[in-house]
Amino acid sequence: MTDRPMPSEGGLANRPTADRPTADRPTADAWAALGGPAELLDRVGFHGPQDVLPSGLPVRRLARATVAACSLAAAELAAHRAGGPVPVVRVDEGAVATAFVSERHLVIDGRTPVSFAPHSGFWRTADGWVRTHANYPHHRNRLLAVLDLAPDAGPDQLAEALGKLPAEQVQERAYAAGALAVAVAPVSAAVHPLVERRETGSAPARPLSAAPVDRPAAGIRVLDLTRVIAGPVATRTLALLGADVLRIDSPRLPEAEDAHADTGFGKRSTRLDLADPADRAVFAGLLDTADVVVTGYRPGSLDAHGLAPDALFARRPDLILAQVCAWGWTGPWAGRRGFDSLVQAGVGIAAHEAAPDGRPGVLPAQALDHGTGYLLAAAVLRALTDQRTDRPGGRHLRFSLAGTASWLLHGIEPEPTAAPRPGTESYDPTRRLTETDSAYGRLRHALPPIGYEGAPVDWARPPGRWGTDAPVWR
Repeated sequence: MTDRPMPSEGGLANRPTADRPTADRPTADAWAALGGPAELLDRVGFHGPQDVLPSGLPVRRLARATVAACSLAAAELAAHRAGGPVPVVRVDEGAVATAFVSERHLVIDGRTPVSFAPHSGFWRTADGWVRTHANYPHHRNRLLAVLDLAPDAGPDQLAEALGKLPAEQVQERAYAAGALAVAVAPVSAAVHPLVERRETGSAPARPLSAAPVDRPAAGIRVLDLTRVIAGPVATRTLALLGADVLRIDSPRLPEAEDAHADTGFGKRSTRLDLADPADRAVFAGLLDTADVVVTGYRPGSLDAHGLAPDALFARRPDLILAQVCAWGWTGPWAGRRGFDSLVQAGVGIAAHEAAPDGRPGVLPAQALDHGTGYLLAAAVLRALTDQRTDRPGGRHLRFSLAGTASWLLHGIEPEPTAAPRPGTESYDPTRRLTETDSAYGRLRHALPPIGYEGAPVDWARPPGRWGTDAPVWR
């Protein structure tokens, strides 16, 4: 198998040059990092409110750039399959802002889900602050156990225990026990790539027939082995664009049903135990005809199940493998568990956004998760186009929340001072929400932000109950 880096590999090193547009530098940078043709950038425009996602960091610019890159990649694939010109991309910044906090807008039969459990958040320590993530019961139980607290200990007892210990000691003890706590750190100088891409071999990809412009991924089969937000946002977007997305979870690893109600739109969901020979055989059958595999687990954690990249490409040399992790793919933290909130704490975003009294702050959205999700979906769409034009072979695509954080901290210039666009509206999220009946009840949810001429305005199906679909392709 021959591996070769793809042109423009990396992310932060891809700066706009004189031969490509500079009107929206973050979009140009993201598109270049994905290997997109620079001449398509002049088809991208923005409209809608500008008073969105306020932050001390350029979150608005990151958010709209990731959605614009994904919209352009979808438009490019749509043009290839329809045999026409690339549709114009028009991204509504209000829709972007609403989608970037989709989990906060979700209402299920009149009930608003809780995003963070009581044991998740910032806590004072003996020498600073620590951020915990204990939304899942098994993470909460491990955190309490490592602090010698009873399983029913409340937030006040947790605060008292953490206040007696140094932040780094809490972090390392939690890591050793499989719990989740990260010391709030100053802004890191470390830079992770926005995307890592490589081609593998030269096997021809399965030909694709014509497809309608609103379903450029029609007929594409996606195995979705992701959880929480970043990976599920990516596969939710591929499902929006017509892909047959089948999410696979272990029956031994519970999922929050509310989270699935937000990110399960357009997909189906099943459970397979990859340690069980019978379930492994079912998975192997699905893999034999999959076009794309998306994983969202720690580096190496799926290797024992035959899902190491080299093993997958040996079996399927034309596969697109897209992976996302928290802390990057190399370095001492690569194998650690992580979520958006923890990465914000560990790379210095929480310190950068701190309040005047020193309490750590947060971004106005889980922007690392959502932004990485749209970039991952864009990379898959671009790979589908590349494979079927002049660059056959498999594709290995790697993303991390740390890479997106590096881009936000070091790769995107602050919002330039400029007069608002003429006729700019004030932001009203209700215009970007709709209601849908589902297996979970009546859902109020954010509409998708993908914007190109002819793009789908909503998902073809609501989320079904997590883990209840048959493990078969449509």
